[in-house]
Formats: sequence, structure tokens, C-alpha cells
Amino acid sequence: MSLGDDNDGFGGSGQTRTRLPEGGTGDVYGGARRQPARNSRSLITVVGVVVLLIAAIAFANRGNGDDTATTGSSRDKSSGTDTPTAATGVPPVTGKNGQIPKGFARDEQGAQSAASNYAVALGSDGMFQPGPRRDIIHATHDPAVVTGLVKSLDASYSQGFLAAVGLDANGAAPTGLTFVSRTVPVGSKVLAFTNDSATVEVWCTGLVGLAGEGSTKPVTSTWFTLTQSLKWVGNDWRITSSKQTEGPTPVNGDNRASTADEIAKAVEGYGGFTYAR
Repeated sequence: MSLGDDNDGFGGSGQTRTRLPEGGTGDVYGGARRQPARNSRSLITVVGVVVLLIAAIAFANRGNGDDTATTGSSRDKSSGTDTPTAATGVPPVTGKNGQIPKGFARDEQGAQSAASNYAVALGSDGMFQPGPRRDIIHATHDPAVVTGLVKSLDASYSQGFLAAVGLDANGAAPTGLTFVSRTVPVGSKVLAFTNDSATVEVWCTGLVGLAGEGSTKPVTSTWFTLTQSLKWVGNDWRITSSKQTEGPTPVNGDNRASTADEIAKAVEGYGGFTYAR
């Protein structure tokens, strides 16, 4: 997949008010979802799919066929065992592989928890630096695909690409600015499951940009769904392939955009979570 392919492929709070689309059709999601595109490529265009590295992951897995295809039994959609927005089942894992949770249960809930936590790791700022990037890939992927994937990602995160998102050749932000890259899972569901494999969708929102006074690449948000094919390897779930699709994307609220300094302080002051279904 190419960096701009929506078919292949990895955050705000407060009250919002729904805007009706222009023209008074009453269809909230019909015509008011996006502002017209700018003439030049914005930061969100440049890194929209890179937030989760899905473009590079899909590139590394190209030729494997349809990533959404699965083996084994399809999940019984009528079971009604999952509450859509509530955490259920076993408690969160306590083990960690570096900074990434590990030791997920060998069941549907464990697969969803693994997929959600892996989405967070693959959407982090560590992916923009060679050492942390390789650690993340080793911690989240099937060892059988790691070597080829790391090689592809190292090539994708070229000096030119990093410069395009405002970073230096080592993935560091300019002095006085904070690089933000975060993925926040909103929900997850199992598409297929066997004792040794699973396919899980994770609906996410992401933040990416440079925060701080004078930033020309402000932090923006994006919405996407990540589909991960997982395999039970070494007593845990590991990714074998992934892809990303755009949305579902809500209508933008009327929240006032925070200043660059406020965003920088928020990113530095608020930690992340271990996600469990």
C-alpha cells in the first residue's frame, strides 16, 4: 500500500454541540464532515496513515492477499455478549514488554485488549525514532514478520519524510517544540476468532503535530479503523498484518481550539492507559 491509500494500513474531551450541515438537509453526517482541502498538503495529509504506521506495515505485508480474510469460525454476531462501550471480562494485564502491555488472555477479550494496546504503541512518537521503533515492532509483531517489517519501516522513515513532519533526521522535534503522536482506541470488536488466530477491528482517534509557540504544523486529529490479524505466538497475541480505513468520523464540535502551549502541556502532563475489553 502507498502512504495515501485509505484501503490499506495506525485525540479531545468536553461537551460538543452538533452542527447541522449546510443546506438544512438534517443529515448530520451528510455534508458537513470536512472543510474543503487546502491547496498544499497539510500535516494531517502527510501523516494521516503514518500515525499508526499502517502504510508501512501494509507495504511489508503486500502480497499476502486480503488482510481482512481470516481462517476459522466467524464470530456469532447475535451472541450479544459484549456491551459496546463498557469494559468487560478479565482485569487488565500486569506484565509489560518494555513499555507495552503483554500476557493477554487467549480468548476474544484478550485479543481485543492486545489489538487496542498495540494500536496505541504503533501510533506513538517512538515510531519516529529508529531504536524505539524497532523495540515496538519486536514487542507487537509475530517474529516471523519482524525482520522484513523493520527494514521496510526504516526505509519509510527517511530523512525527507521526517523533515516533512517537522522532525530532524533522528526523529527529534525542533528546540522549544513538542512532537505529538498519540492514538486513542474508542472501541473494538472481533471479526473472527480461533484458538490460535483472531481478526480484530479497533476504532481510533489520533493526534499528530508539533505543539509549542511558533509551530507551523499544529496538532490535529484524525479518525480511523485499524484491522489487525493476530496470531497466538510465544504465549501471547502478536500482529501478523494490519490495515487501516478512514473513519467513522464524527461531526466536529464547537470546542475552542487550544493554544499550542496548552496542547504541549497537556501532552507532557497526561499519561496513557493500559486498555482492556
